[in-house]
Amino acid sequence: MNRSTRATVSSGSIVAVAMMVMNVATYGFNLVAARLLVPAEFGALTALLSLILIANVVALALQASIARRISVHPGQALQIVHTASRVALAVSLLVGLVTALSSPILTPAFSFESMWAVIWCGAMLVPLTLAGAQLGVAQGTGRWGKLAALYLGNGFGRLFGGVAGLAIEPTATNAMLGLAIGAWLPVLLGWGLLKGTGGGDVHSRRPLVFETIASASTLLAYFAFSNVDALLARGGFSEHDSGLYASGLILTKSTMFLPQFVSVVFFPSLARDSTHRTRLRAAALVAFLGLCVVAGSAVLPRLALILVGGDQYREVADDLWLFALSGTFLAIVYLLVFDALARRSPGVAVLLWIASAVVFSIAWFWTIGIVGLVISMASTAAVVASLLLVWPLLRPSRTGDASVPGLVPGATDPDGHVERD
Repeated sequence: MNRSTRATVSSGSIVAVAMMVMNVATYGFNLVAARLLVPAEFGALTALLSLILIANVVALALQASIARRISVHPGQALQIVHTASRVALAVSLLVGLVTALSSPILTPAFSFESMWAVIWCGAMLVPLTLAGAQLGVAQGTGRWGKLAALYLGNGFGRLFGGVAGLAIEPTATNAMLGLAIGAWLPVLLGWGLLKGTGGGDVHSRRPLVFETIASASTLLAYFAFSNVDALLARGGFSEHDSGLYASGLILTKSTMFLPQFVSVVFFPSLARDSTHRTRLRAAALVAFLGLCVVAGSAVLPRLALILVGGDQYREVADDLWLFALSGTFLAIVYLLVFDALARRSPGVAVLLWIASAVVFSIAWFWTIGIVGLVISMASTAAVVASLLLVWPLLRPSRTGDASVPGLVPGATDPDGHVERD
């Protein structure tokens, strides 16, 4: 193993460990919330967190766009950071304000007790979006230690802030208040990353914004699909059954995010590999990790019940393996969505929106309970994963174009390919 390869493995390992710790910390908050909140309040909190996940696609897209531009033009990093800092500030305030202003609509739609719950969601999205831009700068400049610190700050900010909010009063609204405050921790840890020189070209803001929108559209489709069952359960089930489903979703989300580091570590190889071996190996690794959780949940349902909230959710204990199965297929889809972004494969967003419509239609036109909804979700995710896995094998490779996504119009990549508008 040469020095470059060892450096890549080392940096990838640091980020992988940080992301796993972040997910454990996030799971820790969910577990505390499940134990402190009654099922009805926990169901409300789960729906609020699903809204956060959907809106947070802007932060993820901003991270990807900034990281790609710095990677393509390392000599212009300071100018890119200067432009990105202005875009990030404007976008973060816009996302937070739009979410907060939607509270009169979302509060009755999802039976939240107070509009403040949605307002705190908007407040939380401001630092989350700023942190996304900081992550992009750290990733693009190869500051892996700082990148890992930001991921850790994200996880522990959510854990400590959310638990502090629940300690004041165990309600979904107070939990969101604590989460909104805790979300500033990674921003503080990344202080200085968005300070570039004043030489940035103001006209470069437009392609950065357009690129962010394009990336966000695909990621939005994924997160809408992966959270459609949580919103359906909140709006269509009784408060008690909604809480039971929310408990099962702890296992779904844990299984889904457990192998998230694979997409981060494998992404450069996914973009370069024209043989599809990398994507198949990555998908196999994600599937293996997920199936381990499924097997554990099936063999030890009482242990799995402890991990999702305890005896007050015992009615769902025997079905927890289904939630883990759903999370496994969603994790595979997550990886393959990033593979599609790396390869510039079109049509992924459309497929994901169709999948969301399928799950919604099943729940809307047929009377299905907890088991029916999770089976519908798992089955649809399995079909989507299969289509995403097979489709690139039937099409000519576009690796040359995908190796450096996010080039500014007219720029060239290291192989001499020109990016078009």
